[in-house]
Amino acid sequence: MKPKAVTCYKHHVPSKKMRLKEDRTNIQDSGHDNGGRWHPHVTVACIAKRDGKYLMVRERYRGDSVINQPAGHVEQGESLIEAVKRETLEETGWEFEPNYLSGIYQFVAGNGKTYMRFTFSGELIALNENYSLDPAIEQVVWLDRSTLENNSEHLRSQVVLKCIADFENGNRLPLNCVQQLDLPR
Repeated sequence: MKPKAVTCYKHHVPSKKMRLKEDRTNIQDSGHDNGGRWHPHVTVACIAKRDGKYLMVRERYRGDSVINQPAGHVEQGESLIEAVKRETLEETGWEFEPNYLSGIYQFVAGNGKTYMRFTFSGELIALNENYSLDPAIEQVVWLDRSTLENNSEHLRSQVVLKCIADFENGNRLPLNCVQQLDLPR
């Protein structure tokens, strides 16, 4: 039996380096450094619940008044736990003690930037009533899940509801899963 003739078509397959270069030219996310490497924006958020309501903030974002959890960017040299304590204090005046990591969320926001959000649940320790809040904060509010769902168009992101749903579903990782390592350079 004679084998069938096989026709080979030669086509150009771009190298991995070439594909990455093309991909970089199409990305407008400011999460890229000068070398073209992608870096997500790392943020933290606080979930604190009392009497069936969550600690939230009404903040000014892109000219709109939006509802969010106390949240913000991790600063260079800061651990995730230090960041969530600082952000909660700066935005609400409350000292926060995280007990659990409730979730890690990677998403592309409406601004086209990629975020990695680490959400912690815990206890509020003390209110510093005279603390000067972050200037973007309009009001510190306590809202239940139903009110948040009914006002979802006013949330800074739908990630807010996802974090609360995961918390209510029992998502809790021990804090020893989150470690700040000081390695030799």
